[in-house]
Amino acid sequence: MLIFLDTETTGLEKSDKIISIALIALEDGELIIKNDFINEGKKIPVKASSINHITNEMIKDKPSLRDSDTFEFLELNNIYDNTIVSHNANFDLGMLSSNCGFSWQGKIIDTMRTSKHLMSDCEEFSLQYLRYELMLYKKEDENIIPHDALSDAKVTKLLFETLLELAPKDELEELSTKNVLMQKFEFGKYAGRYIEEISMIDRGYLEWMLSNIMDLDEDLRYSIEYNL
Repeated sequence: MLIFLDTETTGLEKSDKIISIALIALEDGELIIKNDFINEGKKIPVKASSINHITNEMIKDKPSLRDSDTFEFLELNNIYDNTIVSHNANFDLGMLSSNCGFSWQGKIIDTMRTSKHLMSDCEEFSLQYLRYELMLYKKEDENIIPHDALSDAKVTKLLFETLLELAPKDELEELSTKNVLMQKFEFGKYAGRYIEEISMIDRGYLEWMLSNIMDLDEDLRYSIEYNL
């Protein structure tokens, strides 16, 4: 079974909470859709609402993560033979772990990391950037709302189907476990410039990043260490 998963949260830290979770499961041609707002007792900051458009009023009477239909489906299908497909799987699965101790036992395909491996010429690898770069929107059969959990799960499914044209499923699984050697910075004062170049002209900045940015993307950390 393939399970396309997405979450929306109150923020990006481990202390933040899931406020929306959705999945699309595909098995033997059958499509199963689950989608829930979640109330884990943490107020949604305005900044988070401005991105995912979920308000405190919308989750006021919603179930906890463990009591939701979506989580129940994940628990029932948490077996080795099933595969979760997610854009930035470490984040989604990390949030499930920090919110309720959930540990996925099956296979994992990270469409963000595999895109970095297979489409290194892309300037960015956010889900919405790839949606337009690869013209996935032409394959959409209904309205897609960015940063809506179910919509993002649908776009992730389309991206996965595109990646299958570049590599088979077992290779996507393997690439999902391998660090990406990134060529350029995607953000910050050196955005768009080669990491190798910066290692020669501003080595101290890279060393500062490694020492001071605790939540530094693991692929960026790997790439900086490689160039240093």
